[in-house]
Amino acid sequence: MSAVPRSEKPVGRFRRMLDRLSSSQEDLESEELREDAETAGCIKIGDCHDRQIVTVTGTLRTVTLRPRAGVPALEAELFDGSAALDVVWLGRRSIVGIEPGRKLIASGRISMSRGRRVLFNPKYELRPLGRE
Repeated sequence: MSAVPRSEKPVGRFRRMLDRLSSSQEDLESEELREDAETAGCIKIGDCHDRQIVTVTGTLRTVTLRPRAGVPALEAELFDGSAALDVVWLGRRSIVGIEPGRKLIASGRISMSRGRRVLFNPKYELRPLGRE
């Protein structure tokens, strides 16, 4: 076994093919989402810190209506392959196009709430449906 970690070893076509065949569907989707974030010029959610202004992209996993202090709040979990982020729109019961499986780009200031990254009332852009 060599001392060079696998991620730093040169990767050929055969190695990539073997990695794809031995990876789970979830791993492949996560890798695709990470590459998508990189090509869109967005920061990875896993690299975001508290109080940082960021632009992130990913796929919405869940969308729920959860009141906060008596005010309606639409909450969605955005996943980019590296980590998850809660996106919260205060005062909204629904937003057209915000649904599980939809890709979007969101911008705003990250905050931490109960150990999770949260983006309140972000500026957002819905990504086209289907293959881009």
